[in-house]
Amino acid sequence: MTLNEFLTNNYALALLVLVPMLASIVLMLMPRTWSLAIRLVAVAATGITLIISSLLIWDYWTLVRDGHIAVSGAVDFFRIWQYNNKAVEGLLHFGPISLRMATDGAGVAMCLLTSLTIFSGVFASWKLKNRDKEYYTLLLLLVAGVFGVFVTVDLFFFFLFYEIAVLPMYLLIGIWGTGQKEYSAMKLTLMLLMGSAFVITGFLALYAQSSAFAAAHPQLGLKASFGLFDLVRASQAGAFTGDFARWFFLVFYVGFGVLAGIFPIHTWSPDGHASAPTATSMLHAGVLMKLGGFGLLRVALPLLPQGLHDWHWLIAVIAAWNIVYGAFSAMGQRDLKYVIAYSSVSHLGMVMLGLAAGGAVMDGHLAGAVTAVNGAVFQMFAHGIMTALLFALVGLVYEKAHTRDIDAMGGLARIAPGLAVAFTIAGLSSVGLPGTGGFIAEFLVFMGTFAAKPWIAAFACLGIVITSIYVLRLLRRVFFGKMDPHYEHMGDARTTEWVALTVTSAVILAVGIYPYPIIQIISSSVQPIVSLLQ
Repeated sequence: MTLNEFLTNNYALALLVLVPMLASIVLMLMPRTWSLAIRLVAVAATGITLIISSLLIWDYWTLVRDGHIAVSGAVDFFRIWQYNNKAVEGLLHFGPISLRMATDGAGVAMCLLTSLTIFSGVFASWKLKNRDKEYYTLLLLLVAGVFGVFVTVDLFFFFLFYEIAVLPMYLLIGIWGTGQKEYSAMKLTLMLLMGSAFVITGFLALYAQSSAFAAAHPQLGLKASFGLFDLVRASQAGAFTGDFARWFFLVFYVGFGVLAGIFPIHTWSPDGHASAPTATSMLHAGVLMKLGGFGLLRVALPLLPQGLHDWHWLIAVIAAWNIVYGAFSAMGQRDLKYVIAYSSVSHLGMVMLGLAAGGAVMDGHLAGAVTAVNGAVFQMFAHGIMTALLFALVGLVYEKAHTRDIDAMGGLARIAPGLAVAFTIAGLSSVGLPGTGGFIAEFLVFMGTFAAKPWIAAFACLGIVITSIYVLRLLRRVFFGKMDPHYEHMGDARTTEWVALTVTSAVILAVGIYPYPIIQIISSSVQPIVSLLQ
Protein backbone atom coordinates (compact mmCIF):
# COMPACT_ATOMS: atom_id res chain seq x y z
CA MET A 1 0.00 0.00 0.00
CA THR A 2 1.37 3.41 -0.99
CA LEU A 3 1.32 6.39 1.34
CA ASN A 4 -1.30 8.03 -0.88
CA GLU A 5 -3.60 5.00 -0.55
CA PHE A 6 -2.96 4.85 3.19
CA LEU A 7 -3.90 8.50 3.70
CA THR A 8 -6.98 8.21 1.49
CA ASN A 9 -8.25 4.96 2.98
CA ASN A 10 -7.71 6.17 6.54
CA TYR A 11 -9.66 9.42 6.10
CA ALA A 12 -6.68 11.77 6.49
CA LEU A 13 -8.62 14.89 5.45
CA ALA A 14 -11.58 14.07 7.67
CA LEU A 15 -9.22 13.52 10.60
CA LEU A 16 -7.76 17.00 10.15
CA VAL A 17 -11.22 18.35 10.93
CA LEU A 18 -12.39 15.74 13.43
CA VAL A 19 -9.32 15.58 15.68
CA PRO A 20 -9.39 19.23 16.85
CA MET A 21 -13.20 19.21 16.93
CA LEU A 22 -13.32 16.09 19.12
CA ALA A 23 -10.50 17.46 21.27
CA SER A 24 -12.55 20.61 21.89
CA ILE A 25 -15.46 18.43 23.07
CA VAL A 26 -13.12 16.47 25.36
CA LEU A 27 -11.84 19.73 26.84
CA MET A 28 -15.38 20.90 27.56
CA LEU A 29 -15.99 17.72 29.58
CA MET A 30 -12.77 17.96 31.59
CA PRO A 31 -12.68 19.50 35.08
CA ARG A 32 -11.43 23.07 35.12
CA THR A 33 -8.75 22.21 37.69
CA TRP A 34 -6.93 19.81 35.35
CA SER A 35 -4.77 22.60 33.97
CA LEU A 36 -1.85 20.48 32.74
CA ALA A 37 -4.13 17.81 31.26
CA ILE A 38 -6.02 20.50 29.31
CA ARG A 39 -2.78 21.67 27.73
CA LEU A 40 -1.62 18.13 26.99
CA VAL A 41 -4.89 17.35 25.19
CA ALA A 42 -4.42 20.51 23.09
CA VAL A 43 -0.80 19.56 22.34
CA ALA A 44 -1.80 16.01 21.40
CA ALA A 45 -4.60 17.16 19.09
CA THR A 46 -2.51 19.79 17.34
CA GLY A 47 0.46 17.41 17.19
CA ILE A 48 -1.68 14.82 15.40
CA THR A 49 -2.82 17.42 12.84
CA LEU A 50 0.83 18.41 12.32
CA ILE A 51 1.79 14.79 11.66
CA ILE A 52 -1.10 14.30 9.23
CA SER A 53 -0.32 17.57 7.41
CA SER A 54 3.35 16.62 7.17
CA LEU A 55 2.44 13.24 5.67
CA LEU A 56 0.09 14.94 3.20
CA ILE A 57 2.70 17.45 2.06
CA TRP A 58 5.34 14.71 1.71
CA ASP A 59 3.01 12.44 -0.26
CA TYR A 60 1.83 15.26 -2.53
CA TRP A 61 5.44 16.27 -3.17
CA THR A 62 6.24 12.64 -4.05
CA LEU A 63 3.38 12.59 -6.56
CA VAL A 64 4.59 15.83 -8.14
CA ARG A 65 8.26 14.77 -8.14
CA ASP A 66 7.49 11.42 -9.78
CA GLY A 67 5.32 13.03 -12.47
CA HIS A 68 1.96 11.66 -11.34
CA ILE A 69 0.73 15.26 -10.98
CA ALA A 70 1.92 17.68 -13.67
CA VAL A 71 3.09 21.20 -12.84
CA SER A 72 3.33 22.71 -16.32
CA GLY A 73 1.64 22.60 -19.68
CA ALA A 74 -2.01 21.66 -20.16
CA VAL A 75 -2.85 20.31 -16.69
CA ASP A 76 -6.34 18.86 -16.21
CA PHE A 77 -8.09 20.64 -13.33
CA PHE A 78 -9.92 17.47 -12.29
CA ARG A 79 -6.75 15.33 -12.02
CA ILE A 80 -4.95 17.32 -9.33
CA TRP A 81 -7.33 16.47 -6.46
CA GLN A 82 -6.22 13.84 -3.97
CA TYR A 83 -7.36 11.96 -0.83
CA ASN A 84 -11.07 11.84 -1.73
CA ASN A 85 -12.63 8.97 0.24
CA LYS A 86 -16.06 8.03 -1.13
CA ALA A 87 -17.20 6.80 2.28
CA VAL A 88 -16.94 10.33 3.67
CA GLU A 89 -18.97 11.67 0.77
CA GLY A 90 -21.78 9.25 1.54
CA LEU A 91 -22.08 10.30 5.18
CA LEU A 92 -23.77 13.64 4.52
CA HIS A 93 -25.54 13.75 1.20
CA PHE A 94 -28.88 15.46 0.69
CA GLY A 95 -30.05 16.93 -2.59
CA PRO A 96 -27.45 19.19 -4.17
CA ILE A 97 -25.28 19.15 -1.02
CA SER A 98 -22.63 16.51 -0.32
CA LEU A 99 -19.72 16.42 2.13
CA ARG A 100 -16.95 15.78 -0.37
CA MET A 101 -13.39 16.15 0.85
CA ALA A 102 -10.41 16.47 -1.47
CA THR A 103 -7.54 18.87 -1.76
CA ASP A 104 -4.85 20.08 -4.15
CA GLY A 105 -1.33 21.46 -3.75
CA ALA A 106 -2.46 24.84 -2.44
CA GLY A 107 -4.81 23.18 0.06
CA VAL A 108 -2.08 20.84 1.31
CA ALA A 109 0.28 23.80 1.81
CA MET A 110 -2.38 25.70 3.75
CA CYS A 111 -3.08 22.64 5.94
CA LEU A 112 0.61 22.50 6.84
CA LEU A 113 0.60 26.22 7.60
CA THR A 114 -2.44 25.81 9.87
CA SER A 115 -1.04 22.85 11.78
CA LEU A 116 2.33 24.56 12.31
CA THR A 117 0.62 27.73 13.54
CA ILE A 118 -1.80 26.10 15.97
CA PHE A 119 0.85 23.72 17.34
CA SER A 120 3.11 26.71 18.01
CA GLY A 121 0.17 28.72 19.34
CA VAL A 122 -0.67 26.16 22.02
CA PHE A 123 2.84 26.49 23.46
CA ALA A 124 2.76 30.28 23.09
CA SER A 125 -0.32 30.29 25.36
CA TRP A 126 1.08 27.79 27.87
CA LYS A 127 1.10 30.25 30.78
CA LEU A 128 -2.48 31.43 30.27
CA LYS A 129 -4.32 31.30 33.61
CA ASN A 130 -7.72 32.86 32.94
CA ARG A 131 -10.32 30.22 31.92
CA ASP A 132 -7.76 28.15 30.03
CA LYS A 133 -10.23 25.31 29.46
CA GLU A 134 -12.63 27.48 27.46
CA TYR A 135 -9.76 29.21 25.66
CA TYR A 136 -8.26 26.01 24.27
CA THR A 137 -11.74 24.67 23.46
CA LEU A 138 -12.52 27.68 21.25
CA LEU A 139 -9.04 27.65 19.73
CA LEU A 140 -9.39 24.03 18.62
CA LEU A 141 -12.92 24.62 17.31
CA LEU A 142 -11.66 27.52 15.23
CA VAL A 143 -8.87 25.39 13.79
CA ALA A 144 -11.29 22.60 12.89
CA GLY A 145 -13.21 25.14 10.79
CA VAL A 146 -10.04 26.34 9.09
CA PHE A 147 -9.01 22.81 8.14
CA GLY A 148 -12.53 22.23 6.81
CA VAL A 149 -12.23 25.20 4.44
CA PHE A 150 -8.98 23.82 3.01
CA VAL A 151 -10.19 20.25 2.42
CA THR A 152 -13.83 20.50 1.32
CA VAL A 153 -14.93 20.86 -2.31
CA ASP A 154 -18.62 21.48 -1.68
CA LEU A 155 -19.56 25.15 -1.38
CA PHE A 156 -22.22 24.53 1.27
CA PHE A 157 -19.72 22.91 3.63
CA PHE A 158 -17.06 25.38 2.55
CA PHE A 159 -19.26 28.17 3.89
CA LEU A 160 -20.17 26.18 7.02
CA PHE A 161 -16.52 25.63 7.93
CA TYR A 162 -15.77 29.23 6.96
CA GLU A 163 -18.23 30.46 9.59
CA ILE A 164 -16.95 27.99 12.21
CA ALA A 165 -13.49 29.44 11.65
CA VAL A 166 -14.62 33.06 12.00
CA LEU A 167 -17.18 33.15 14.82
CA PRO A 168 -15.00 31.93 17.77
CA MET A 169 -12.82 35.00 17.25
CA TYR A 170 -15.46 37.15 18.94
CA LEU A 171 -15.17 35.25 22.22
CA LEU A 172 -11.41 34.74 22.01
CA ILE A 173 -10.83 38.48 21.70
CA GLY A 174 -13.75 39.66 23.82
CA ILE A 175 -12.84 37.50 26.84
CA TRP A 176 -9.07 37.00 26.70
CA GLY A 177 -8.04 40.13 24.82
CA THR A 178 -6.50 43.36 26.06
CA GLY A 179 -7.27 47.06 25.65
CA GLN A 180 -10.52 47.85 23.83
CA LYS A 181 -11.25 44.16 23.48
CA GLU A 182 -15.08 44.35 23.41
CA TYR A 183 -15.00 47.05 20.73
CA SER A 184 -12.40 45.20 18.66
CA ALA A 185 -14.23 41.87 18.95
CA MET A 186 -17.58 43.35 17.90
CA LYS A 187 -16.06 45.36 15.05
CA LEU A 188 -14.21 42.30 13.73
CA THR A 189 -17.29 40.09 13.97
CA LEU A 190 -19.67 42.52 12.29
CA MET A 191 -17.33 43.25 9.39
CA LEU A 192 -16.52 39.59 8.81
CA LEU A 193 -20.21 38.70 8.91
CA MET A 194 -20.80 41.40 6.31
CA GLY A 195 -18.24 39.66 4.13
CA SER A 196 -19.92 36.32 4.80
CA ALA A 197 -23.22 37.76 3.57
CA PHE A 198 -21.58 38.57 0.23
CA VAL A 199 -20.01 35.10 0.05
CA ILE A 200 -23.24 33.17 0.71
CA THR A 201 -25.07 35.39 -1.78
CA GLY A 202 -22.50 34.45 -4.39
CA PHE A 203 -22.73 30.75 -3.59
CA LEU A 204 -26.53 30.75 -3.89
CA ALA A 205 -26.30 32.67 -7.18
CA LEU A 206 -23.82 30.14 -8.58
CA TYR A 207 -26.14 27.26 -7.67
CA ALA A 208 -29.22 28.98 -9.10
CA GLN A 209 -27.47 29.94 -12.33
CA SER A 210 -25.95 26.49 -12.84
CA SER A 211 -29.32 24.83 -12.13
CA ALA A 212 -31.09 27.03 -14.67
CA PHE A 213 -28.34 26.43 -17.23
CA ALA A 214 -28.44 22.65 -16.70
CA ALA A 215 -32.23 22.62 -17.13
CA ALA A 216 -31.97 24.69 -20.31
CA HIS A 217 -29.25 22.43 -21.81
CA PRO A 218 -30.08 18.85 -20.77
CA GLN A 219 -27.95 17.45 -23.59
CA LEU A 220 -24.80 18.59 -21.73
CA GLY A 221 -25.49 16.25 -18.82
CA LEU A 222 -24.65 18.86 -16.19
CA LYS A 223 -25.54 18.31 -12.55
CA ALA A 224 -27.08 21.04 -10.38
CA SER A 225 -25.21 21.01 -7.07
CA PHE A 226 -22.99 22.99 -4.72
CA GLY A 227 -20.06 20.73 -5.64
CA LEU A 228 -17.02 22.60 -6.93
CA PHE A 229 -16.35 20.07 -9.70
CA ASP A 230 -19.92 20.25 -11.00
CA LEU A 231 -19.80 24.04 -10.96
CA VAL A 232 -16.47 24.08 -12.84
CA ARG A 233 -18.01 21.86 -15.52
CA ALA A 234 -20.94 24.27 -15.75
CA SER A 235 -18.52 27.19 -16.04
CA GLN A 236 -16.61 25.45 -18.85
CA ALA A 237 -19.93 24.91 -20.63
CA GLY A 238 -20.69 28.64 -20.48
CA ALA A 239 -23.04 28.91 -17.51
CA PHE A 240 -21.26 31.89 -15.89
CA THR A 241 -20.56 34.57 -18.47
CA GLY A 242 -21.38 38.19 -19.28
CA ASP A 243 -22.87 40.38 -16.58
CA PHE A 244 -23.32 37.44 -14.22
CA ALA A 245 -19.58 36.71 -14.18
CA ARG A 246 -18.67 40.39 -14.02
CA TRP A 247 -20.83 41.37 -11.06
CA PHE A 248 -20.68 38.19 -9.01
CA PHE A 249 -16.92 38.11 -9.25
CA LEU A 250 -17.05 41.54 -7.64
CA VAL A 251 -19.37 40.12 -4.97
CA PHE A 252 -16.82 37.42 -4.15
CA TYR A 253 -13.97 39.93 -4.23
CA VAL A 254 -15.68 42.07 -1.59
CA GLY A 255 -16.87 39.07 0.45
CA PHE A 256 -13.52 37.31 0.63
CA GLY A 257 -11.64 40.59 0.50
CA VAL A 258 -12.99 41.64 3.90
CA LEU A 259 -11.11 38.74 5.48
CA ALA A 260 -8.06 39.46 3.30
CA GLY A 261 -7.90 43.02 4.64
CA ILE A 262 -8.38 44.91 1.36
CA PHE A 263 -8.58 48.71 1.49
CA PRO A 264 -10.82 50.34 2.71
CA ILE A 265 -12.57 47.47 4.54
CA HIS A 266 -9.47 46.46 6.47
CA THR A 267 -9.94 48.55 9.63
CA TRP A 268 -11.20 45.61 11.71
CA SER A 269 -7.86 43.86 11.30
CA PRO A 270 -5.37 46.12 13.18
CA ASP A 271 -7.77 46.57 16.10
CA GLY A 272 -8.45 42.84 16.21
CA HIS A 273 -4.74 42.00 16.12
CA ALA A 274 -3.87 44.50 18.83
CA SER A 275 -6.57 43.29 21.22
CA ALA A 276 -6.28 39.53 20.65
CA PRO A 277 -4.30 37.19 22.94
CA THR A 278 -1.07 35.74 21.55
CA ALA A 279 -2.21 32.44 20.01
CA THR A 280 -5.35 34.11 18.62
CA SER A 281 -3.23 36.78 16.95
CA MET A 282 -1.02 34.06 15.50
CA LEU A 283 -4.02 32.26 14.02
CA HIS A 284 -5.77 35.47 13.04
CA ALA A 285 -2.93 36.87 10.95
CA GLY A 286 -1.18 33.61 10.14
CA VAL A 287 -4.15 31.59 8.93
CA LEU A 288 -7.58 33.26 9.09
CA MET A 289 -6.68 36.22 6.89
CA LYS A 290 -5.44 33.73 4.28
CA LEU A 291 -8.97 32.36 3.92
CA GLY A 292 -9.84 35.46 1.87
CA GLY A 293 -7.17 34.90 -0.77
CA PHE A 294 -7.75 31.15 -0.67
CA GLY A 295 -11.48 31.63 -1.22
CA LEU A 296 -10.82 33.66 -4.36
CA LEU A 297 -8.32 31.06 -5.59
CA ARG A 298 -10.61 28.13 -4.86
CA VAL A 299 -13.98 29.58 -5.97
CA ALA A 300 -13.88 32.86 -7.89
CA LEU A 301 -10.95 32.27 -10.24
CA PRO A 302 -11.93 28.84 -11.64
CA LEU A 303 -15.68 29.57 -11.78
CA LEU A 304 -15.73 33.20 -12.95
CA PRO A 305 -12.65 33.71 -15.15
CA GLN A 306 -14.36 36.42 -17.21
CA GLY A 307 -15.02 38.38 -14.04
CA LEU A 308 -11.34 38.31 -13.11
CA HIS A 309 -10.41 39.56 -16.56
CA ASP A 310 -12.90 42.43 -16.27
CA TRP A 311 -11.76 43.52 -12.81
CA HIS A 312 -8.11 42.49 -12.52
CA TRP A 313 -6.90 46.03 -13.15
CA LEU A 314 -8.99 47.36 -10.25
CA ILE A 315 -7.88 44.55 -7.95
CA ALA A 316 -4.25 45.22 -8.88
CA VAL A 317 -4.56 48.96 -8.14
CA ILE A 318 -6.21 48.35 -4.76
CA ALA A 319 -3.62 45.67 -3.93
CA ALA A 320 -0.72 48.01 -4.76
CA TRP A 321 -2.29 50.69 -2.58
CA ASN A 322 -2.71 48.11 0.21
CA ILE A 323 1.00 47.34 0.05
CA VAL A 324 2.14 50.96 0.25
CA TYR A 325 -0.58 52.21 2.60
CA GLY A 326 -0.11 49.31 5.02
CA ALA A 327 3.65 49.88 5.09
CA PHE A 328 3.27 53.63 5.73
CA SER A 329 0.72 52.94 8.47
CA ALA A 330 3.04 50.41 10.13
CA MET A 331 5.88 52.91 10.04
CA GLY A 332 3.81 55.43 12.00
CA GLN A 333 2.88 53.14 14.91
CA ARG A 334 4.40 53.12 18.40
CA ASP A 335 2.59 50.00 19.61
CA LEU A 336 4.54 46.88 18.64
CA LYS A 337 1.39 44.90 17.88
CA TYR A 338 -0.06 47.60 15.65
CA VAL A 339 3.18 47.62 13.64
CA ILE A 340 2.80 43.90 12.93
CA ALA A 341 -0.93 44.31 12.28
CA TYR A 342 -0.50 46.97 9.61
CA SER A 343 2.43 45.03 8.22
CA SER A 344 -0.01 42.15 7.62
CA VAL A 345 -2.32 44.48 5.70
CA SER A 346 0.63 45.41 3.50
CA HIS A 347 1.85 41.86 2.92
CA LEU A 348 -1.61 40.53 2.14
CA GLY A 349 -1.77 43.18 -0.57
CA MET A 350 0.93 41.12 -2.31
CA VAL A 351 -1.38 38.10 -2.25
CA MET A 352 -4.13 40.08 -3.97
CA LEU A 353 -1.65 41.61 -6.43
CA GLY A 354 -0.47 38.15 -7.47
CA LEU A 355 -4.04 36.89 -7.90
CA ALA A 356 -4.95 40.00 -9.91
CA ALA A 357 -2.04 39.35 -12.26
CA GLY A 358 -3.66 36.02 -13.08
CA GLY A 359 -6.30 37.95 -15.02
CA ALA A 360 -3.63 39.11 -17.46
CA VAL A 361 -3.48 35.62 -18.94
CA MET A 362 -6.26 36.60 -21.38
CA ASP A 363 -3.99 39.36 -22.65
CA GLY A 364 -1.28 36.83 -23.55
CA HIS A 365 0.81 36.98 -20.36
CA LEU A 366 0.58 33.27 -19.52
CA ALA A 367 4.01 32.83 -17.94
CA GLY A 368 3.68 36.01 -15.89
CA ALA A 369 0.21 35.02 -14.69
CA VAL A 370 1.38 31.58 -13.52
CA THR A 371 4.42 33.08 -11.76
CA ALA A 372 2.38 35.78 -10.00
CA VAL A 373 -0.35 33.42 -8.79
CA ASN A 374 2.31 30.97 -7.59
CA GLY A 375 3.85 33.86 -5.69
CA ALA A 376 0.48 34.82 -4.19
CA VAL A 377 -0.07 31.33 -2.76
CA PHE A 378 3.55 31.12 -1.60
CA GLN A 379 3.06 34.50 0.11
CA MET A 380 0.07 33.08 2.00
CA PHE A 381 2.31 30.34 3.36
CA ALA A 382 5.45 32.39 3.99
CA HIS A 383 3.64 35.34 5.53
CA GLY A 384 1.53 33.02 7.68
CA ILE A 385 4.62 31.50 9.28
CA MET A 386 6.41 34.85 9.57
CA THR A 387 3.54 36.72 11.19
CA ALA A 388 2.85 33.80 13.57
CA LEU A 389 6.45 34.14 14.77
CA LEU A 390 6.15 37.91 15.09
CA PHE A 391 2.99 37.77 17.18
CA ALA A 392 4.47 35.03 19.37
CA LEU A 393 7.46 37.31 19.97
CA VAL A 394 5.29 40.34 20.70
CA GLY A 395 3.35 38.26 23.22
CA LEU A 396 6.57 37.20 24.96
CA VAL A 397 7.98 40.73 25.00
CA TYR A 398 4.75 42.10 26.48
CA GLU A 399 4.57 39.32 29.06
CA LYS A 400 8.13 40.04 30.23
CA ALA A 401 8.40 43.82 29.75
CA HIS A 402 4.72 44.68 30.43
CA THR A 403 4.70 47.19 27.58
CA ARG A 404 4.34 47.26 23.80
CA ASP A 405 5.57 50.85 23.44
CA ILE A 406 8.51 50.79 21.03
CA ASP A 407 9.94 54.06 22.33
CA ALA A 408 9.93 52.76 25.92
CA MET A 409 12.14 49.74 25.13
CA GLY A 410 15.73 49.34 24.06
CA GLY A 411 18.76 47.07 24.26
CA LEU A 412 16.73 43.93 24.89
CA ALA A 413 19.20 41.82 22.86
CA ARG A 414 21.61 41.96 25.82
CA ILE A 415 19.21 40.16 28.14
CA ALA A 416 17.05 38.30 25.61
CA PRO A 417 19.37 37.24 22.74
CA GLY A 418 17.05 34.41 21.71
CA LEU A 419 14.12 36.79 21.23
CA ALA A 420 16.40 39.16 19.31
CA VAL A 421 17.58 36.44 16.92
CA ALA A 422 14.02 35.20 16.27
CA PHE A 423 12.75 38.77 15.77
CA THR A 424 15.58 39.45 13.34
CA ILE A 425 14.74 36.34 11.28
CA ALA A 426 11.06 37.29 11.11
CA GLY A 427 11.82 40.96 10.42
CA LEU A 428 14.23 40.19 7.60
CA SER A 429 11.70 37.79 6.07
CA SER A 430 9.17 40.64 6.19
CA VAL A 431 11.66 42.84 4.35
CA GLY A 432 12.24 40.09 1.78
CA LEU A 433 15.87 39.24 2.48
CA PRO A 434 17.23 36.41 0.26
CA GLY A 435 17.39 33.19 2.23
CA THR A 436 14.00 33.73 3.87
CA GLY A 437 10.53 32.70 2.74
CA GLY A 438 9.45 36.31 2.31
CA PHE A 439 11.98 36.88 -0.47
CA ILE A 440 10.77 33.95 -2.57
CA ALA A 441 7.14 35.03 -2.31
CA GLU A 442 7.75 38.70 -3.11
CA PHE A 443 10.12 37.89 -5.97
CA LEU A 444 7.56 35.63 -7.66
CA VAL A 445 4.70 38.11 -7.20
CA PHE A 446 6.60 41.10 -8.55
CA MET A 447 8.30 39.19 -11.37
CA GLY A 448 4.93 37.91 -12.60
CA THR A 449 3.15 41.25 -12.14
CA PHE A 450 5.84 43.24 -13.95
CA ALA A 451 5.17 41.23 -17.10
CA ALA A 452 1.54 42.39 -17.20
CA LYS A 453 1.28 45.57 -15.09
CA PRO A 454 4.76 47.15 -14.87
CA TRP A 455 3.64 50.55 -13.55
CA ILE A 456 1.42 49.07 -10.86
CA ALA A 457 4.21 46.69 -9.84
CA ALA A 458 6.72 49.54 -9.72
CA PHE A 459 4.45 51.54 -7.43
CA ALA A 460 3.89 48.50 -5.19
CA CYS A 461 7.67 48.05 -4.86
CA LEU A 462 7.68 51.22 -2.75
CA GLY A 463 6.16 49.07 -0.05
CA ILE A 464 9.36 47.00 0.15
CA VAL A 465 11.43 50.15 0.73
CA ILE A 466 9.08 51.43 3.43
CA THR A 467 8.96 47.99 5.06
CA SER A 468 12.75 47.99 5.27
CA ILE A 469 12.66 51.35 7.05
CA TYR A 470 10.19 50.46 9.78
CA VAL A 471 11.49 46.92 10.37
CA LEU A 472 15.12 47.98 10.74
CA ARG A 473 14.13 50.96 12.87
CA LEU A 474 12.03 48.70 15.09
CA LEU A 475 14.89 46.22 15.53
CA ARG A 476 17.32 49.02 16.41
CA ARG A 477 15.01 50.66 18.93
CA VAL A 478 13.71 47.55 20.69
CA PHE A 479 16.70 45.21 20.65
CA PHE A 480 19.85 47.12 19.79
CA GLY A 481 19.34 50.56 21.31
CA LYS A 482 20.35 51.78 24.75
CA MET A 483 18.89 49.49 27.39
CA ASP A 484 16.66 50.92 30.09
CA PRO A 485 17.72 49.49 33.51
CA HIS A 486 14.01 48.93 34.17
CA TYR A 487 14.13 45.84 31.88
CA GLU A 488 17.25 44.17 33.30
CA HIS A 489 15.06 41.61 35.08
CA MET A 490 13.24 40.57 31.88
CA GLY A 491 15.17 37.49 30.80
CA ASP A 492 15.07 35.42 27.64
CA ALA A 493 12.56 32.85 26.44
CA ARG A 494 12.31 29.76 28.63
CA THR A 495 11.12 26.12 28.36
CA THR A 496 7.86 25.89 26.37
CA GLU A 497 8.31 29.42 25.01
CA TRP A 498 11.08 28.14 22.74
CA VAL A 499 8.79 25.77 20.82
CA ALA A 500 6.90 28.43 18.85
CA LEU A 501 10.07 30.45 18.19
CA THR A 502 12.12 27.46 17.05
CA VAL A 503 9.50 25.83 14.83
CA THR A 504 8.47 28.97 12.96
CA SER A 505 12.04 30.32 12.59
CA ALA A 506 13.19 26.99 11.16
CA VAL A 507 10.35 26.91 8.60
CA ILE A 508 11.04 30.51 7.48
CA LEU A 509 14.67 29.64 6.78
CA ALA A 510 13.90 26.21 5.28
CA VAL A 511 11.45 27.49 2.65
CA GLY A 512 13.72 30.44 1.94
CA ILE A 513 16.85 28.35 1.38
CA TYR A 514 15.16 25.46 -0.46
CA PRO A 515 11.76 26.58 -1.81
CA TYR A 516 11.63 24.18 -4.76
CA PRO A 517 9.33 21.49 -3.27
CA ILE A 518 6.71 23.90 -1.93
CA ILE A 519 6.77 25.91 -5.19
CA GLN A 520 6.22 22.77 -7.25
CA ILE A 521 3.40 21.63 -4.97
CA ILE A 522 1.70 25.02 -5.27
CA SER A 523 2.30 25.20 -9.01
CA SER A 524 0.51 21.88 -9.52
CA SER A 525 -2.73 23.56 -8.42
CA VAL A 526 -2.07 27.00 -9.91
CA GLN A 527 -1.34 25.79 -13.45
CA PRO A 528 -4.79 24.23 -14.08
CA ILE A 529 -6.56 27.24 -12.53
CA VAL A 530 -4.67 29.60 -14.84
CA SER A 531 -5.54 27.29 -17.74
CA LEU A 532 -9.22 27.79 -16.88
CA LEU A 533 -8.68 31.56 -17.06
CA GLN A 534 -7.58 31.45 -20.71
